Amino acid sequence: MTDAEIKSLVLRELQKIAPEAVLNGLDGATDLREQIDLDSMDILNLAIAIHETTGVDIPEADYPRMVTLDGAVAYLRARLATS
Repeated sequence: MTDAEIKSLVLRELQKIAPEAVLNGLDGATDLREQIDLDSMDILNLAIAIHETTGVDIPEADYPRMVTLDGAVAYLRARLATS
């Protein structure tokens, strides 16, 4: 998958988790919890949704790497490359 495809996947899953959130113009380096008012359960749900979509296991210890859009893309790129 390309970075653009991974970003699209993450944004699509985020929209399902937080349908009221405006995802256009997100700062990729800023914590998603601050930008679109996510809580820790939302991050867990994001990890589960990504796992269900891609088959990539995301251990709880790696959740902090998923709290920014850029971080999620980089993390998934690396994990998808090894699977």
